[in-house]
Amino acid sequence: MGINFDLTDLQAFRAVVELGNFRKAAEAISISQPALSRRIDKLESALGVPLFERTTRSVTLTTVGRVFARSAEQLLDDLDVALLGIRDVSSSRLGHVTIACVPSVAYYFLPSLIATYHRRFPRIRVKLLDASANEVLGAVISGEADFGVSFMGSQEPEIEFKMLLQERFVAACRRDHPLARKKRVTWNELYAHEYVSVDKTSGNRLLLDQALSAVAPRAPSVCETRHVTTMLGLVEAGLGVAAVPSMAMPGNDHPILTSVPLVEPVVNRRVGIVKRRGRALTPAAEEFHRMIIEAKRGGMASDA
Repeated sequence: MGINFDLTDLQAFRAVVELGNFRKAAEAISISQPALSRRIDKLESALGVPLFERTTRSVTLTTVGRVFARSAEQLLDDLDVALLGIRDVSSSRLGHVTIACVPSVAYYFLPSLIATYHRRFPRIRVKLLDASANEVLGAVISGEADFGVSFMGSQEPEIEFKMLLQERFVAACRRDHPLARKKRVTWNELYAHEYVSVDKTSGNRLLLDQALSAVAPRAPSVCETRHVTTMLGLVEAGLGVAAVPSMAMPGNDHPILTSVPLVEPVVNRRVGIVKRRGRALTPAAEEFHRMIIEAKRGGMASDA
């Protein structure tokens, strides 16, 4: 005996999962709310289990619903991939794309791309996972993210890494700090001042520890944090100086912060797109991936 539900029922289910609201889900797939409820009831009846816990204020997945949601999402994604050569992703289509990226990348160029993507495909939802480099890799490998943008992954056998740009580390300081008057700063000069740093869970910390193994021992930082963006806030507050990727710095017109190139040695990081090897992107993700590549070619992300 076959299971009595069809593709439209799965699409209705995905819409409710993504939007968390029956009314919004019905609007998103252009049907009435009673019709959407009938599709969900039909799906639950076919499976013999409730998929949602409904209250007057919220709709949440049951435990079984969460398991089924992953299977349904994979099935719909596989169908999208199969149809990719037959039809394009259109502005009338409901879908989603999940991108994992390190915070400095999220701040630097993804906002403008997301805005452009939304104008082209207003009904495709973009989810941004701004996380550490290790967490970005984990999200891509597990399938939580369609792809990622990070500076780690080129050595991972499960990951394909396509470089977008190379950027150097710079000394971030207040404009009234003594280092701000210099044309370049050595790492030893940087560490002669009070400084803030990222903690050992950060990919930037790992990269710097490897690159600076020959630099003279230094005093501990006055404060550690997890993200570069937080570290810049501490620098702005006058807590010390910091070594940050040039991408993370605000524009030259910032009233308080400035940066100076770091030398002896020059330390660079390679930023690129990370994808799980052997897994095709969904049409929605493929379109965003293409936009990133085009933006890079157009000079949006130049070598620093």
